[in-house]
Amino acid sequence: MVDPYLHDISRITAVELRNALASGELSAREATAHFLSAIESRNRQLGAFVTVTVEQALKDATAADRLHARLIREQRQDELALLHGVPTAFKDLTDVAGVPTTHGSAALEHKPAPEDGALAATLKAQGVISLGKTQVPEFGLTAYSENRVAPPSRNPHALGRSSGGSSGGSAAAVAAGLVPFAPGTDGGGSIRIPAGACGLVGLKPGRGVVPSGASAGDAAKLVVAGPLARTAADAALLMDALVPRNAAPDRGYLANVGRAPEPLRIGLSLDSPWAGVYPFEIEPEAMDALELGTKLLEKAGHNITEAEIRYDNRYPEAFTTAWTAGVGSARIAPQREALLTPLTRTFRRRAQQRSALKVNEALSFLRQFEHDTVTQYARWDVILMPTLAQTPRPVGWFTGGGHSGEPWPSEWAGDADEDYKRQCQYAPWSSMVNVCGLPAISIPVHTTTSGLPLGIQLIGRFGSELLLLQLAAALETR
Repeated sequence: MVDPYLHDISRITAVELRNALASGELSAREATAHFLSAIESRNRQLGAFVTVTVEQALKDATAADRLHARLIREQRQDELALLHGVPTAFKDLTDVAGVPTTHGSAALEHKPAPEDGALAATLKAQGVISLGKTQVPEFGLTAYSENRVAPPSRNPHALGRSSGGSSGGSAAAVAAGLVPFAPGTDGGGSIRIPAGACGLVGLKPGRGVVPSGASAGDAAKLVVAGPLARTAADAALLMDALVPRNAAPDRGYLANVGRAPEPLRIGLSLDSPWAGVYPFEIEPEAMDALELGTKLLEKAGHNITEAEIRYDNRYPEAFTTAWTAGVGSARIAPQREALLTPLTRTFRRRAQQRSALKVNEALSFLRQFEHDTVTQYARWDVILMPTLAQTPRPVGWFTGGGHSGEPWPSEWAGDADEDYKRQCQYAPWSSMVNVCGLPAISIPVHTTTSGLPLGIQLIGRFGSELLLLQLAAALETR
């Protein structure tokens, strides 16, 4: 008999859903149909999904149920994949066979992908059912998920606000219960920013931990894949699926996530490598989240002291050069260039005008920046800061109000530099973690009086993904 609790599948955790599917208490088709119904009901308001693959998802779920029945009949249930029958979705930068990958760009032809990309292939091999593709900014460039392909991705906690970027559609889908969890990718904050905006646990693993997260055109090795989830345990389960078994902690992430870590030396820092070029103010609500997170960590037995981190003021130019280099080489027909967003068009033009020597100089600087910054961080076990300097921004705020419907001054609408400046001031503590290749996690700790979530970010040492998930789990039980 099916547990009545399972009838509201969106309420249960991904771990509970996985267990119900593995035991046969719930079928893959039932779970898939439930989430497809939720998407049908809510996506028009949220804009989380760009493409919903209803027929393929139901077909895959039916095949999963047949496999489950056969393995049970043959007493081989131990051969079930880790995430057998669990629905999820992939951001629209990830190739999924037979589904167009728009990259959030109206300037590209949207042809179905001939095969799964590495990330989709990895998780499908672990048994997931893909429900479709989620909203992203054009080429994943921005901290908000708005483009010229589909409606903007909105924050489930306040529909007038952005869900962040570039994994904004995935974060909105998870926070709204349209999928139990989802993989994101993070090259400059693209998991942690939407996690902070949507009240989720968002883990950016260290460089190389998740092999399927790497990007071929990423010369600076910034991009990694990681989980967006409602709980630390759910994130740990997805990490077990993403990380090769021989590289995972003993017995895996989920098996160990509930263990409380030993007392840690935590350095609290508000220093940012962007402050010299784009001075920013931290909103009181973000400081409230930091104060609460600090108290919770101290209550858990950790020692928190102020950490003064010195960053080289050449960082903004070097990072921007590396971050935008790929868009300069993207294959776009000349007659379609006008379909690019103002920000993409501007950064594409600058990238094409930049010499290979300049790019190599930027990459060389970033490697030195990594060494210097990791050396400073090493004085502490973990570095603590807010995830975001501001509450989730209104839809259209970065671009001049293009989607929000609110009146905005038009003098800078479409100004790429103002757009970029606002992003760096919104999320000033994200990108340097990618440059350093370190793991980091956004943990939801605070809700404002208007119902907006805010989180804290913890940056760990190389190989500390499990520790960061354990800290997130400990704060959930506060």
